[in-house]
Amino acid sequence: MTNWLEHSVLVEVSTPIDHVWSLWSDLEQMPRWMKWIESVQILEEDPELSRWKLASGGFEFSWLSRILKIVPNQIIQWESVDGLPNRGAIRFYDRYQEGSVVKLTIAYAIPGILGQLLDNLFLGRVVESTIQADLERFRDYAIADYSQS
Repeated sequence: MTNWLEHSVLVEVSTPIDHVWSLWSDLEQMPRWMKWIESVQILEEDPELSRWKLASGGFEFSWLSRILKIVPNQIIQWESVDGLPNRGAIRFYDRYQEGSVVKLTIAYAIPGILGQLLDNLFLGRVVESTIQADLERFRDYAIADYSQS
């Protein structure tokens, strides 16, 4: 039996949604702001598929992910089809004069009771604090990039 653990975080970004979208939708750039993501490679033969590599503290995982849904300036939704079981979505909200809000939701599968125990003890807090820091790095990256354009 497998349990799915889910986490959501968000950040406000003081740049227009078009700019935020253009940065995030270029998946291969994610290692610039996502600490655990070592690489993302879009497959030439099928641009809806991408090969991901996660590395942290001696652990390394890879998976093949499929884009399930794209609505420009609103959502990118994915699901792994091979390797580390995961799924999620990145949502974008236009705040017009104030900029944008980016919300990341990820879910990953961990076997049975072990997953619940690890999540309750520490895993959930580690994952949420890491992806929150990732979004804050993205915010800083987006603001710096926008000011240079």
